[in-house]
Amino acid sequence: MGRSRLTPERAAELYGAVLDLLREVGYDALTMDAVAVRTHASKATLYRQWQGKPELVATALRQTKPVTTQDIDTGSVRGDFAEWVRRADDRQLARDSALMRGLGQAVHRNPDLHQALREVLFDPEVTGLRAMLRRGIDRGEIAPDRPALEFAPHLLTGAFLARQLIEGRSADAAFLSAYVDAVVFPALGV
Repeated sequence: MGRSRLTPERAAELYGAVLDLLREVGYDALTMDAVAVRTHASKATLYRQWQGKPELVATALRQTKPVTTQDIDTGSVRGDFAEWVRRADDRQLARDSALMRGLGQAVHRNPDLHQALREVLFDPEVTGLRAMLRRGIDRGEIAPDRPALEFAPHLLTGAFLARQLIEGRSADAAFLSAYVDAVVFPALGV
């Protein structure tokens, strides 16, 4: 968020409205006017807080994200991943999965959206994951020359995308736990 004078409650209301509108009309049909009407805010207020629709959408996704790697540090790689899975809310994961599939198409048509999603949503998660793995290396849990380290973000992203594509179901906590045990840990040598 930019120059914020919004209360956390008001910001949460705005983010919820943005995601509801995304689910209802999709990214291309979402407008700042519609967000303003839905939230009883002025467009000027919205543009003071966010540069435009891409940044607002990316920030709404980031702020409502149920699971994040950035604030997890249990003292072990296995514990960190277990905590990450424990925080997963199956219902929210299903809703977010459907939303991200819709945004996946919009990203190809909207380079500004792609950039905003990377900067606001994906880059912080990759940074958090890399810090988690770096702590594992520092503690001797992961060999620093492990080839899979470079691909850990890809492995985790794949868990979310592949299940939907292959099975027609979104990833849930049970799937993520099994996936981490069967794929991520062996790849990292944990």
